[in-house]
Formats: sequence, structure tokens, C-alpha cells
Amino acid sequence: MSRRPLRATVAIAIPLGFTVALTVALLVGGKSAAVVLFDDTVSFGLALYATACAALAARAAQDRLRRTWATMAVALGAWSLGDGLWLVYELVPGVEPTTPSAADVFYLLFAVLLVAAFAQLITTATHQGRLRLLLDAITVALCLFLLAWVLALNSVVVTYREDRAALAVAFLYPVFDMIALTIAVVVLVRAEARQRGMLTVLTLAVTLMTIADSAFAHLTAGERYSTGDLIDVLWAASLTAFAAAAVLSRAAHEPRTVVALPSTSSLWLPYVPLLLAGTIGPPLVMSGLERFLVPAIVVAVCARQIVSAWENRRLLAAAAEQALRDPLTGLANRTLFSDRLAHAMALRARDDRSVAVISVDLDDFKLVNDSLGHPAADNLLVQAGQRIAECIRPGDTAARIGGDEFALLLESRSDDSDVVAQRVLNAFSSPFWIDGDDMLIRPSIGVARALPTQPDLDPDTLMKRADIAMYAAKRSRVAQVNTFHDDMMMSDPDAVERAEQADRPSGEGAAQIRLLGELRAAIDHHALEVVYQPKIDLRTGQLAGVEALLRWPHPTLGTLRPDTFLPLVRQHGLMRPVTDFVVDRALSDAAGWARLGAPIPVAINLFAPFLRDTDLPRTLDHRLADHGLRADILTVEITEDLVLSEVDTAATVLHRLRQLGVRVAIDDFGSGYSALSYLRDLPIDEIKLDRHFIAHVTTNPKAAAVVEAVINLTHTLGITVVAEGVEDAETAGWLAAHHCDIAQGYHYGRPTTASMVPRLIAGAAAGA
Repeated sequence: MSRRPLRATVAIAIPLGFTVALTVALLVGGKSAAVVLFDDTVSFGLALYATACAALAARAAQDRLRRTWATMAVALGAWSLGDGLWLVYELVPGVEPTTPSAADVFYLLFAVLLVAAFAQLITTATHQGRLRLLLDAITVALCLFLLAWVLALNSVVVTYREDRAALAVAFLYPVFDMIALTIAVVVLVRAEARQRGMLTVLTLAVTLMTIADSAFAHLTAGERYSTGDLIDVLWAASLTAFAAAAVLSRAAHEPRTVVALPSTSSLWLPYVPLLLAGTIGPPLVMSGLERFLVPAIVVAVCARQIVSAWENRRLLAAAAEQALRDPLTGLANRTLFSDRLAHAMALRARDDRSVAVISVDLDDFKLVNDSLGHPAADNLLVQAGQRIAECIRPGDTAARIGGDEFALLLESRSDDSDVVAQRVLNAFSSPFWIDGDDMLIRPSIGVARALPTQPDLDPDTLMKRADIAMYAAKRSRVAQVNTFHDDMMMSDPDAVERAEQADRPSGEGAAQIRLLGELRAAIDHHALEVVYQPKIDLRTGQLAGVEALLRWPHPTLGTLRPDTFLPLVRQHGLMRPVTDFVVDRALSDAAGWARLGAPIPVAINLFAPFLRDTDLPRTLDHRLADHGLRADILTVEITEDLVLSEVDTAATVLHRLRQLGVRVAIDDFGSGYSALSYLRDLPIDEIKLDRHFIAHVTTNPKAAAVVEAVINLTHTLGITVVAEGVEDAETAGWLAAHHCDIAQGYHYGRPTTASMVPRLIAGAAAGA
């Protein structure tokens, strides 16, 4: 048990123990002087204790509840003064209280202030609500008064008919109590869940006070009351309940609920006074058959009203549930998610639990919406919502918070957010069936955690952090989970805004969707092609190898180069099948050339995220073996600006490739920002100088100096230099003169088909 509930339990147990002790003393000791003194002392102590608890509750509360408890503290303070004076009457010999006494002034002040305190709890927003509140109050008040009149007040009026002062005092106690009890009942039945426990105990306190005051008036009228009577236990129990309600008010930490349903007690509690008055009163004042018929009628009417109220509550609960659910996916909506997040954050420090928010956004959803229409987009959202909901654990919350944005709330003693987030990512690995076509949609996923050691973290900040991490994942264009860290805001404060802008589709969305469908069909039917560009050894003029390049012979648009369709391949998770196709085709062609007696090295471009796959070396080794090729016939080219974030993992994979004999090349060297660091950190066999450097070596001295310096540096490191984009003889001559190793470009030949590659050997020899 945490410290806060333990302290609350102790605070309630203390006055309860004294009340039990007083009950035992009155039952065992009778009305001896010691018992009477103990009675007065315990009553005075409980009054002071209840006053202190109410004052502490007022300090901890806010707004209307603070005013209620402040008034309650003053009221209980007045009761304490009354009990203090009564204790003086008992202790000081010869001091006898008059009727009414000075203590009665403070007791009456308590009754008035008690009504004022409860009156501040009354709140309702509509005219219909105020009318229902008024009718409930009238019903409860009249029934309570009727019951008290039949049982006690009638005899009080008869006894004190001639003594108006005594009649007023004896009569006003229970009347003010019944007013406070009426307010307590009507407030309780419409209270929010977070306040019902405290208000129930308060209502119990006033109920006990009302019974005690009514019994006191009745016994006093018959001159049968003296200190030490058992009704003193009712006052003690009432003060204990006031103290307990104050403690419960301080211990409550639940946030405001989103939709406040009427409590179950609201269905029957307003009818309890009517049942009591209608079943107890008639037998006391009636005779004959009516003394049985009237109670039966009252019970039937009350039962009928309760059944109707129960049905109305069920319908209201169904409506409230719909108001908190996304109508399309059936998941929680933003309102319910925000409420549960606030609740989880309020409880995490007290219960030592971890809270995590996972933000999920569907990439290119707007493209689908604008191109295929709203029905197709809605279908996608429904399927995505189902997959996300299947990934969470019991007790977690999955919500659609707007558009294509989803959020998950995870609450547990241990932090499993990474496991759940990866489960969501894996759920999107299979395609969605949209308008008769399979479509791979990739999610961007961000995770933010709130640990119990972060007490100052609020729900809005946690949600914002999850969004920032999600937008970071969206910018990376890599299917992975991003977890928030402080550097995300420090390094790029405008990240969220730019990510939102980047997600907006262009006006060519419909064309892109159509092209995507055609691309999927081309991949499925192996309709893509691989062509080969020669690589020439500048020292000998001989063919040093070829680079495999992808082409798409589109039936209407002609042959498309990779820069036209590779963005779609990357965005929609098609890189794996495309890469598999290129590798198999290139190795198959290389095996064919080898059978013709012309073993020609071949280079393939590898999408950089594949370097996270530690099985890549084993996979390539098996494919080389399947085609009967040595590993040194294959060169893997990776684009340097895509490896920056994962150098360590990439280095491990590349080392294993080189151990097999596969060569490793950095493509477009110099186009990124970390070229030199790759020479240091990665196992590289060759670099391919970007065509933008090569194009100006004969006209720009600075470009020539940079290329010459790179050639000298890489030769020092034992790395081969390949020049891309060589378009003329003058550039080729400059590169040869400066000891560049290999060159490729239109000066040596355009990409050609596999069947033409063996002829390149003879052509290169003739050119040399």
C-alpha cells in the first residue's frame, strides 16, 4: 500500500476507534460519573478532530469544493465550542445549563452553517436540471419532515407549546438537519464519480446528525434525556463521518470524467425518504385497511419510477459510449483518450506505474484519400484500426484521434512500449485490400514515456513528445519505431511543422496511385528490366566490370529510369521484392556470361536499410552458390548519405560481406556530408566519385584539386577510385593522367542488355 492511502486509512481509523470505545463504555458503564466525563471528552475531541480535518480538506481543495469545506470547518468549529461549553457544564460544580443554554447558540450556528456549506455544492447547467433538482429536493424534504413529525416532532410541539424559546431550539435542530440532508441527497445523486465516495460519507454524517437531533428533541420533550444516553453515540458517529469525508476529499485524485452518467444511487436514493414515510407513517397514524394499502401503493409507485429511471440510465450510458468512440473504427476518440491519459498521469506517481503514449500516422494516407476517394480511405482506416487494436494488451487504450492519426496509451508497472510499438509496425507488413488491389501502407510510429520519476511531466507534453518522435520517424522514411529524446527538439525545433508539410500530397496524387498499382503489377509479373553499364579500367582500357541498372518498360510512358519510380518503391515498402529481383537477375546474367567464357564482375545497388539485416551476407552467399559464382564477382554499392544513422550496424554487415569475398563500394561519393568518416569507419573496396565532381575537372581548378586530392587519399588507403558520368574524351584523359582507376559514362557506352555485355569485351579492347 502506498503512503497516501495508508495515511488516509489511519486518519479515519482514529476517530472510529474512539467512537467504538464510547459505545462500549455507554453499554457497559451506564451513566456513571466517569462514563459521563468520558462521553463529553470524546465528543469534544471528535469535534475538534473533525474541524481540523475539514480545514485541511479546504486547503487541499479548489473552487466550489474549497468554499464548501471552509464553511464546513467553521460549522464544525461552532459545534466544538458548543461541546466545550457543555463539558464546562459537566466539570464545574454548580453550573447548570439553562433551556436554551449558551451552548445551544453554537449548536444552532453549526446547523445554519451546515446548510450553507451543502448549498455551495448545488450546481446544474440547464433549466430542466434545476427543475429536477427542485422536485427532488421538495420530495425528499417533505418525506423527511413527515417522517420526523410522526416519530418525534409532534410530541415536541405539544410539550413546548407554551415555551416558545425552548420550542424553537428543540424544533430548529432537526429542521436545519433535514434541510442539509435534503441538499446532500439531491447533490449525491447527481455527483461525478470522483466525488461520490466523499459525498456518500457526508450524507451519512448528516443522516446520523438528523436522527440524533430528532431523538434528542423527542427525549428532551419527555424529560428522558441526560448525558450518557446511547444517542450520544450517534453524534460521535456523525462527527467521525464528517472527519472521514474530509479525509476522503483530500485523498481523491481522479480527474473530471468526460461524460458524467447518473450514478446507480440516483435511481433509488431520492425515493428512500418516500418509501420510509409511506411505509412507516401510515401504520402509526392510520387504522383499518388503509394502513396497508397506502404503503403498498407507495412501494409500487416508487418501484415503477426506479425501473423507468434505470432504463433511461441504460440508454444514456449507450449514448455516452457512442460519444466517446470513433464512429468509423470503433476505437476510442480524442476526448476519451485525453481523459484516460490525464487519469493515468495523475495516478502514475502514486501507484508507481509507467505511462507511455505511442503516436501512429499512416504515410501517404492523403494521397489515397485524394486519389481513390473517401470510401476507399475510410476502408483503409477501418482495417488499420483493427490491426492496431489487435496489438495492445488488456487495460491499454487504442484511439483514433483524427484523420489518419492513431494513438495508444499504455499503463503498467513495467515499460513494454517498445514491444507494443514493434508489434504495431509488424502489423503493417502485409498489404491492405483497397478497392480490389493490394496496397502496402507504412506507418510512422513515435513513442514517448512518462516514468514515475518525472512528476512534472503533464499529459499534453507527453502527447506532444510522442508526436515529435512520430514526425521524426516520418522524415526518416525508414520503417522503424522512433522513441522521443530531448535532442529531437533541441536539434530541430521546426521538425513537426516541416513533417506535416512534407506529408501533404501533390496535385498528381491520382496519377501516383495509378502508377503505384501498375508498378505492383510489374513487380508481380517480373516485368522490370536490368541493363548494364560498362566500367573501364583507365590503365589498360579493358572492361573492368558492369553496373546493373534497373529500368521499367512502361506500356504507355516508355522506358522509365529509377528516379521516376523508386520513390514509390521506397514509400510503399516495395524495396525488398525489387532488390530481390535485381540481385537474382544480375547473378543469373553473370552466370550466363561465365558459361560463355566471359566472367564479368557485376555491381548492384543496395538500398541502405538492408544493411540492418544481419542475414544479408548469408543470403547473398546462398544466391551466389545457387548460380555457381565466386563471391568476388559481386560488388555491392551503397549510397553514402543513407547510411549515416546506422554506421555501426552497417559496418558489421559489410565486414561479413568482405569476409565472404564480396566487394563493397560507396556510390555517389561526395554528395553527402560524411564522406571522409566512411573511409575511416566502413570496410570499403572502392568509391565512386559523384558525377557532379567529375563534370568540371577540366574547367574548374577547384573541382580538379578536390578530385585529385580524393584520388591520392583513397589510393593511400588502398581503395579503388571509380569516376561516374564521364561524357567526353577530355575528361577521360584528365582522369587517366591523374591515376583514376576506373571510369564509366556515356563516353564508354550507354547501358545495354545482358546479351550485349560479352561483346563489350571486344569493343573495349578495340577502343583501348
